[in-house]
This record gives sequence, C-alpha cells and structure tokens, in this order.
Amino acid sequence: MQAGSFPVLFLDSPMFKHEGRNRKKSYSSAVPAMRVPWLKDEAFLSDVHAVRGGPGTLNLWWLGQSGFLVEHDGCFLLMDAYLSDSLTRKYAGTDLPHVRVSERVVDPARLGFVSVVTCSHSHTDHMDPDTLRPLLAANPRLDVVVPEAARAIAAERLGVEAGRPTGMNDGDVRTMGRFLIHALPSAHDVPQTDDAGNHRWLGYVVEAGPWRLYHSGDTRMYPGLGARLAGFHLDLGLLPINGWAPQRRVAGNLDAAEAVALARQSGMKLVVPHHFDMFEFNTADPRVFEEEARRQGVPARVLRLGERLSLGG
Repeated sequence: MQAGSFPVLFLDSPMFKHEGRNRKKSYSSAVPAMRVPWLKDEAFLSDVHAVRGGPGTLNLWWLGQSGFLVEHDGCFLLMDAYLSDSLTRKYAGTDLPHVRVSERVVDPARLGFVSVVTCSHSHTDHMDPDTLRPLLAANPRLDVVVPEAARAIAAERLGVEAGRPTGMNDGDVRTMGRFLIHALPSAHDVPQTDDAGNHRWLGYVVEAGPWRLYHSGDTRMYPGLGARLAGFHLDLGLLPINGWAPQRRVAGNLDAAEAVALARQSGMKLVVPHHFDMFEFNTADPRVFEEEARRQGVPARVLRLGERLSLGG
C-alpha cells in the first residue's frame, strides 16, 4: 500500500484476509463472556517478528483498550498499553467492578524489543505499573514518555527516580529513536492543567519517516482540536469511541459519531477506533462507529485484538 492510499474496511465486509487466512469478523449485540484475540502470545509475537519494515513502511497492532504497538524501520513504540489485570483486581468486590471482556494479547515481559513507551495520562489503563515494570525489566534502556504533570506518578509506578521518565507538555517535541513525538492537549472530560500549567491529559502526534499518526489518549472534543490536527496532515488517527455516560462514574471520551466527525474535520486519511472491548461497564459497539464512518465518507478500519495494520508495504 502506498503512503496516502488506504482501503476502507468495515466489519460487514464479506471477509478479511490476514497472513494467508480468511476469517469473518464476529460481533454480537450482547457483551460476550470473553473475547479471544485474533493473535495472542506466541502467534502474536511471531507476527511481530515476521515484519520486515523499512523506512517507507509503518506497522501497527491493537493491543486492547487504548494500547497500540507501532513499528517503523525496525524500531518499536508502545502507546498506552494495558497488559495486566491490575484494575480488575483493584476494583473486585466494589460497586464499580472492572470485569474484563477480552483476553490479554501478550505478556509485557515478552516485549523487550520495544524501545519507546508513551503514556497519555495517569489513569491506570493508560499508565499501568503492572505493564510498565515488566517492560522496563525486559529493556532497562527503555524511553518512557509521559505528561510532565504525571511524571512523578510515572516514576513511582515504574519504581525509578523522578528524572527517569521524559515529561512533555503542550507544544513540546521530542525525538525518540526513529520517532518524532509532538504533544498536544486532550480533554478528559475537559483540558486540565496542574498548578505549573502542565496539561494532565495529552495526545501525541508521532512522525515516523513519511508517516504521521495521532494517538488521542482519552479525549472529548474541544475548540480548536480539529484545526490543530489538520495542520499535521495525518495519515492515521487512533480515536476513542466509548463516549460517556453518567452511570459509569468515570470521565468520558468521544463517542462513535464524534470520533468520525473529528477524523473528517482534521482530514485524517484513515481512522482506527480504540477504548472498547476491555471492561464490561465502559465499552462500545464498533459497528456503530463503522456505520457513522460510512455515512460521513470517512475511511475507517476496526482492528481485532492483536491484529496488524500495515501501511506502505
């Protein structure tokens, strides 16, 4: 696939092809007992290690919730990965149980090849100590990028000194390996800063060779976000679709229609949804997102857990 050229792939497409196999997408209207990843553990790692990426390609895998693994030119970036059951354990027996509806894709201790990790904010499903510590043990030279407002929290969760993580704020740009990372505010539910003016919630625009992708973290719409993103000429947007509901008693995100609208406003060439199919109380049906993308004429792709998206090959 050439840069700037993307297929529009929907869940009701007759078949999806992956590594020589055809398999139908399957989603029921009811929340399942447990979703099994498309690829997990050894099969997932085999797919990752089989990639022979070069300077003109970008590979991306969805790891569940808001987590993505990104590969460019042999370097790996991990974004907002939640690869444990820490929240299920934490809230067991409370009035807000975090019951998982999907199996884990991979043990974070197996990801020692990752060189850069980003966390968009300090909520545990985006900055998980039970994910970060095994990653750091597997690669002690790991670069960890976090909001400056959450740097002390990140250091505590990593078990390292306060200066070890790299803090970023709105407008900051950092080169990490083969990735150029731009920070901009997110709104969860609204943009919010600490006493020093550092934004608590961030999104990241990542430049990787000819490619530009945006990972929103948790966000809702706020004035100027679409126009600012449009200035990056994004090839790919990774946006939440779980929306908000008072009965959840947690901060909200874009819903399906808003995610598609933001993708259209900002001119994203392709949008991939996230923040669904992890916890029973806070998920969304990706078919609603796909219907809205089709209605608005926005190129979209829903990934299955552990599934790869390859661009530029």
